Amino acid sequence: MPATEALRPMTLGELLDRTFFLYRRHLGLFVGIAALPNLALLAFQLLNIAIRPQTGFRFSAAVILTALVALLVYSVVYLVVLALTQGATIIAVSRLHLGESVTISDAFGSIKSRVSTLAFTMILVGIGVAFATILLIIPGIILALMWSLAIPVAVLERNSPRASLSRSSALTKGSRSRIFVVYVLFIVLVYILYSLWEVPILAAIGLFSELRSVALFPVWAQIALAVGQFLTQCMVGPMLTIALSLMYYDQRVRKEAFDLQHMMAQLDGAAQA
Repeated sequence: MPATEALRPMTLGELLDRTFFLYRRHLGLFVGIAALPNLALLAFQLLNIAIRPQTGFRFSAAVILTALVALLVYSVVYLVVLALTQGATIIAVSRLHLGESVTISDAFGSIKSRVSTLAFTMILVGIGVAFATILLIIPGIILALMWSLAIPVAVLERNSPRASLSRSSALTKGSRSRIFVVYVLFIVLVYILYSLWEVPILAAIGLFSELRSVALFPVWAQIALAVGQFLTQCMVGPMLTIALSLMYYDQRVRKEAFDLQHMMAQLDGAAQA
């Protein structure tokens, strides 16, 4: 679909079709963007498996402190990985959707100075949604939908975290039911693909091991679960980000006539050239 045709209000079906089209057409690009940062997360998980006691152990202050430090480091690594993968994916989708070319290095280079801002935006969204969910589930869902475009806004408009949340709330108004359907579809897809490798591994553990505690899974099972999670994240993780990036542009076309703005900018650029 050419950029001039893509920049128009899309139905939900058209948006999903565009999502899968971009993903299939540029599979290597999106999987590469997801794989590079997630390799660091996989390495951390494998290192943790290597140094973790594989037999029963007694709780002590040292064990608890080590576990807390490991959890803190993992959380920081995970947040940075998430900021890198989502930011670079959004850049790639934006360039492709507007008819431009992009490489993996271009995508990462465009967001390298914004990683801390994206991470802080994610923290604000996570805390706000978690707090609202604890109070009542429905407000948590509503808040998640309101802020669903905060990361695309932060990346493409280079807004501050608070401004990104406010801007996302304005952009999503009137279309949150469509965004809810997108979330549900891709969450179901992720869980289906996770189960394709997780269920056989858990079944094998039940057949070949007498252990019943997750903490005492055999080393081979822990490694298999970590590698399976890595592969699934690389293959499926970009899809929701692609869909939300396209939703960002669709909302701008609907609310701000972004298609006309983009066309005029192109004409001005051609005239100046």
